[in-house]
Amino acid sequence: MKSLKIRLSVMNFLEFAVWGSYLTSLGNFLARNGLQEEIGWFYAVQGIVSLFMPSVIGIIADRWVPAQRMLSISHLIAGLFMGLAGVYCLMTPEISFTPLFALYTVSVAFFMPTIGLCNSVAFNALTKAGMDTVKDFPPIRIWGTIGFICAMLFVNFAGFGGLKFQATYMQLFASACFSLILAGYALTMPHCPTSKAAKGASLVDALGLRAFKLFQRKRMAIFFIFSMLLGVSLQITNGYANPFITSFEHIDAFKDAWAAQNANALISLSQISETFCILLIPFCLKRYGIKGVMLMSMFAWVFRFGFFGAGDPAGNLWMFIASCIVYGIAFDFFNVSGGLYVDKETTPDIRSSAQGLFMIMTNGLGATIGTLSAMAVVNHFVVPTDSPEMQLAGWRTCWYIFAAYALVVALLFLFIFKDSKHPDNDATIAKATDTESGAAGMIEEQI
Repeated sequence: MKSLKIRLSVMNFLEFAVWGSYLTSLGNFLARNGLQEEIGWFYAVQGIVSLFMPSVIGIIADRWVPAQRMLSISHLIAGLFMGLAGVYCLMTPEISFTPLFALYTVSVAFFMPTIGLCNSVAFNALTKAGMDTVKDFPPIRIWGTIGFICAMLFVNFAGFGGLKFQATYMQLFASACFSLILAGYALTMPHCPTSKAAKGASLVDALGLRAFKLFQRKRMAIFFIFSMLLGVSLQITNGYANPFITSFEHIDAFKDAWAAQNANALISLSQISETFCILLIPFCLKRYGIKGVMLMSMFAWVFRFGFFGAGDPAGNLWMFIASCIVYGIAFDFFNVSGGLYVDKETTPDIRSSAQGLFMIMTNGLGATIGTLSAMAVVNHFVVPTDSPEMQLAGWRTCWYIFAAYALVVALLFLFIFKDSKHPDNDATIAKATDTESGAAGMIEEQI
C-alpha cells in the first residue's frame, strides 16, 4: 500500500512540475522577446483547448485506450511539441508569434487533459487496492502542488549566461523533460480497464452535455454564470504577475531588490499558501456555509489584485507577500466550495457532467475571457510607453481595474445569489467536510 502511494505521489509530482515549469514565468520570457502584446493568447489558449480536449481524450480513454496509456501518449506528444517550441526559440534570433504559438498550442492541447487522466489513474489504482479515495488521495495529490512549487523554484534559480531559466526558453525545455519522463513513468502505473458502458453511451452522454439542462433552474443558472465571472480572474496573475514584478528591475530605486530578480520564487508563495488554506476549508464551510466561503474567495481576489497594485519589491514588499498569501483563499475556497455546491445540488446521473460543466465555465470560458480582457487592459496602459516609471503607473492602474472588477462580482453575488434552504443542506456539507481530506479531495483541477 505504501509503495503504491509513493508511486502515485511521484506521478502527481511530475504532472504538475510540467505545468509549474512555465505557467507563471512564460509571460516574463515573452515580454523580453518582443511578444508582450501577445502574452494573453498563450494563457487564453489553455482555456480554449480545455473546452473540448479533456472530453475528447476522456472518451478515448473510457472506450478504447486505457487511461495510463493515454496519459503516456498525451505527455509524449505534449513534451515533444514543448521541446520543439524550445528548439525553435533556440535556433531563431528573432522569435515570431505564429510558429511559437502553434507549437505551444499543440503541447497544451495534449497536456490539459492529462490532469483529469492523472486523477483517473490514481483513483483506479487506489480503488483496486481496496483503499479509500477520499482519505488516501489528498495526501497523494498534495505532491502535485509540491511538484509545481519545486519546478517554479528550479526555473527561478537555475540559469546560465547571467539569465535565469524564468527569463529564457529553457523553461520550455524543463517542462518538456518533465513531460517525457512522465510519459515513460505512466506506463508503469496499474492497468485501467476501458468501460463497456462507455462504449455504448451516446455522444451527448460522453461529452457530458446533459448537464446543461441545469441552466433551466434559476439558482443553478445564476451559480454557473457567477462561476464564469469569477473564472475571469483565474489566469490573470499567472500571465502578468511575473512580468510586472520583474519590471521593477528597470527602475533604479528597485533594481537591486531581491523580489525584482526572483519573481518566480516570490510567486511560489501563492502555491505554498494553497497547501495551508486547504486545511481551513472544512472549518469555514461548517461555520459560514457555501455562500460565505465563496464570498471569502471573491473578496480575496480583490485583495490579490489590490495588493499587487499598491506594493513594490522594497519597502512595500509585504503587500506582494500578502497578495500571495490570500491567493490560497481566492483560488481554493472557490474551487472546493463550488465543487461541493454542484455535488449537493445535482442528481447522481448528471453529477460528473455537472462537475465538468463547472470546470468549463470557470477554467474554460471564464479564464479565456479574463485572460484576453486582461491582455487588452495591459496592452492599453503598459505596452505603449518605454518609460519604466510610466509602465509602473500603467501596471498599477491595471491591477486596480482587476481589483474593481472582482469587487463588483463579489457584491453582485452577495445580493443576487440565494442558496437553497433545504433542511438537509447543513448535514450534506457537514458530511462532505467531516475530515480535512474530505474537502481537499474535491480538488481535482487545482494547482
